[in-house]
Amino acid sequence: MAYDFSKGAPAPQPEAQVFKGYVATVTLYTDRAEIKRKLMGKVTGARDSVILLSDVIKVQSKEPTRLVNGYVQLATEQDRGQLRIATAEAQKAIASNSRTILFTWNQRETYAVYLAAVTARVLTPRSRHGASSRPPPST
Repeated sequence: MAYDFSKGAPAPQPEAQVFKGYVATVTLYTDRAEIKRKLMGKVTGARDSVILLSDVIKVQSKEPTRLVNGYVQLATEQDRGQLRIATAEAQKAIASNSRTILFTWNQRETYAVYLAAVTARVLTPRSRHGASSRPPPST
């Protein structure tokens, strides 16, 4: 007789996804993103960081072009003031932000896959928690 030992076991977690950006690598888990920077990536003031996806209020991005690097920023409450500013200074602040990963033109496919993956993971928990299981009130 065969026994099913999988009952009661926790559901398997999807494996972490690793994305290599410009002078940094991000590892995306179901609940967090870990950004590790090379020495050159730390020169701008950005540091290695761990961002809980539940803390992300907005995923900001700019597609890389042949002339300008693109980025994906996981904006949290700490970035709220920068979300309103749309100047060249804000672009410099984004590049030196520890919650931002840059991508070159040659990394545009990685950029697109990472942006889709992180956006899906940030939106999924919110849609689950924000949805009400009760029917709307009748008038």
